[in-house]
Amino acid sequence: QVQLVESGGGLVQVGGSLRLSCEASGIVSIIVAMGWYRQAPGNERELVATITSGDVANYADSVKGRFTISRTNAKNTVYLQMNSLKTEDTAVYYCNAVFRIGGIRYDGWGQGTQVTVSS
Repeated sequence: QVQLVESGGGLVQVGGSLRLSCEASGIVSIIVAMGWYRQAPGNERELVATITSGDVANYADSVKGRFTISRTNAKNTVYLQMNSLKTEDTAVYYCNAVFRIGGIRYDGWGQGTQVTVSS
């Protein structure tokens, strides 16, 4: 019902910036929140930032003040602006969309985009 396509990952030096984008297609009107998660080798997937359909944002403590999540007015694209990147930000970043059908919550995931921060 919802498909997600990410872009914008890559290689950057410590202190640099990257912007990730995630475009949702399908029945976007049923999306209640979108966000970004990341997974580094050997680690579990962790929340980075989320934003609700009412534009309420939430961030992991580790990225507060450095990352900003935003959405387009059409609410079908979510961005993650990442500044002051650190080596520990290196991970595969996954776009997530939460949507409801018949009152049941579903999670959709993108394919992931690699972010590598070099020192």
